[in-house]
Amino acid sequence: MKYEVVIFDLDGTILNTLDDLADSLNVILAKNNFPTHTKDEVRMYVGNGIHKLIERALPSGTDLKTQNRIYNEYSEYYCQHSQDKTRPYHGIPELFKELHNLGIKVAVNTNKNEDIAKIICDKYFPGAIDYIAGGKKDVPHKPDPSGVYTILKELNIKNKAALYVGDSDVDIMTGKNSGLDVASVCWGFRSNEFLREHGSKIIFEDTEKLLNYIIN
Repeated sequence: MKYEVVIFDLDGTILNTLDDLADSLNVILAKNNFPTHTKDEVRMYVGNGIHKLIERALPSGTDLKTQNRIYNEYSEYYCQHSQDKTRPYHGIPELFKELHNLGIKVAVNTNKNEDIAKIICDKYFPGAIDYIAGGKKDVPHKPDPSGVYTILKELNIKNKAALYVGDSDVDIMTGKNSGLDVASVCWGFRSNEFLREHGSKIIFEDTEKLLNYIIN
């Protein structure tokens, strides 16, 4: 096989987390008398970690102390509600199973808090993911390649034998910054047009075509 590991983004790539992200955000915003947002607005806010999500969701000019307070309240609430409506995208569990059958490892690189990422991945993909590199304090977020390098080191795989798969411009940059081949999917938080405008050359609309690309 050309690839020994496929590294997937989480939100918008393997799990549809948008409802829980938006619901949790709006609960905390409303509680603190801030304007709430539509799902389509939240869709464009996510991708760079929770701090950036909160910054984008709050009114321009909101002071840092308030941002940090909302961040803490949101983090606590979302941790308790991260599995209310979240579901795997069509074909993802089957894709992971087929990759393992072919001897290809599966990893996840996400800006989501690593503890939460592990909890929800263990629920929806038990035993199917070989390594998860998520958001941690004092570790740079994507598009920094630190998480990818950790995965490759832990699995003892060189970057030329790894494929990065994601649904956003952040993922495109992460893969490129890591020196990996990159493929995009348009079933998540960004459209085919958006991905092409941000430099993606390879875009898939379903898991069957993605699998065919991986193994051929």
